[in-house]
Amino acid sequence: MSQQTASLVDKCLIATPAIKDPIFASSLVYMCEHSQQGSMGLVVNHETSQVLDDIFKQLDIHCDDESIRQQPVYIGGPVQLEQGFVLHSMAGHWQNSVEISTGIHLTSSVDILQAIAEGRGPEDYLVILGFSGWASGQLESELQQNSWLTSTCSPDLLFHEKPENKWQVAFDSLGFDINSLSPVSGNA
Repeated sequence: MSQQTASLVDKCLIATPAIKDPIFASSLVYMCEHSQQGSMGLVVNHETSQVLDDIFKQLDIHCDDESIRQQPVYIGGPVQLEQGFVLHSMAGHWQNSVEISTGIHLTSSVDILQAIAEGRGPEDYLVILGFSGWASGQLESELQQNSWLTSTCSPDLLFHEKPENKWQVAFDSLGFDINSLSPVSGNA
């Protein structure tokens, strides 16, 4: 018997205490793709030691605005850490840009970084290196094992919450106490 899983695009995965992998422990993953072929998401609450100025220097992009240069860079997951993404609020005319949901876009081309450096970029954005990926059926299996909880997502959560608060805010939106989670899973 096959069970059709609802799309998790534009939802968040909340890591449960069952996840011990340091990349995913206490992580909040924004889902960008979820289909029978596999899934892709971005961890949105784990900062790297880099700031945007480090990326600008690597790409030879000039930026005069110190507040922009000091924006944190996030680690989106363990896959292709050399690949950069900008998760952002407003649409623009950037080369490799897709709309994930109304008001949330994902761009993977350098032109958006140039626009950000020049103060012409989106108002809200996260610069992210790497992504989280799951093969066909892998994420569904992890959900069944209670490794992840799912929640709705909002631009406020993504762009305006402090990184260290995002996991807790998303968890609190579910309305129950984390201590009530059983460390073992079962299927009825």
